[in-house]
Amino acid sequence: MTEPSAYTPPKVWSWNKENGGQFASINRPIAGPTHDKELPIGRHPMQLYSLATPNGVKVTVMLEELLALGHRGAEYDAWLIKIDGNQFGSGFVAVNPNSKIPALMDRSGPTPIRVFESGSILVHLAEKFGALLPTSGQARAECLSWLFWQMGSAPYLGGGFGHFYAYAPTKIEYAIDRFAMEVKRQLDVLNRRLADNEYLAGDRYTIADIAVWPWYGGLAQGLLYGAGEFLNVQEYTNVQRWTNAIAKRPAAQRGRMVNRTWGEPSSQLHERHDAGDFETRTQDKIGDKIGEKIAEPAKV
Repeated sequence: MTEPSAYTPPKVWSWNKENGGQFASINRPIAGPTHDKELPIGRHPMQLYSLATPNGVKVTVMLEELLALGHRGAEYDAWLIKIDGNQFGSGFVAVNPNSKIPALMDRSGPTPIRVFESGSILVHLAEKFGALLPTSGQARAECLSWLFWQMGSAPYLGGGFGHFYAYAPTKIEYAIDRFAMEVKRQLDVLNRRLADNEYLAGDRYTIADIAVWPWYGGLAQGLLYGAGEFLNVQEYTNVQRWTNAIAKRPAAQRGRMVNRTWGEPSSQLHERHDAGDFETRTQDKIGDKIGEKIAEPAKV
């Protein structure tokens, strides 16, 4: 690793996108749309606008789990929002003023309801369908506690460790060490919880597991940032057991494919509009090679 040159912060910070690395062109210190672009609307009650980063996978897994449980009202259209400036289109900003995926429009009622932030979407869907969220007592408290643990912890993994380990233009030893230490502490937190519990909220699979698995399960499987060996993820045996159990769930497997634009073509379902799309519309089936070799995006 090479140490960066000494840097003294100015009295007042100003934006210099030339120093922002490979994602400088899509990052900016202000909110709001950059261009007019309406969002498409499909025929199902749920309209999801997303990309298969860990935060996006949470919602597609949730929707697939609800459908597997027989909740037909959870049928959805998943529209691809590439993080290349499309997140600043006027239609998407109207659904999520924070310009981050995922964003959901629930059109099942007389008035459409927008829901943004992945944790909020999980709670909205769980309460709407009465599934995957305990209704009271200690189980509900545990579920929500671990859900919000994930929401607070994942930025250290994604924006912290992942950014400096995989995407920053310069390898900064201090930054990588600082965030690697924190991510390993978080893995230890999970490992200790899962030593005596099948799932995070106890003996039931809940939205807490659905939220945590795409991030920390992905890390445990070596799918995030190519950092499995660096972080020695195999030592967290309880996390490995939990990760592998969820990875075997058909709904989790389907959810991981939706809005995916990288990896093997057979694992990519750029848009999902029908349950049959998993058999007929993956990239290996339709012959569209766009996005086939795109690296996993850094922004989540």
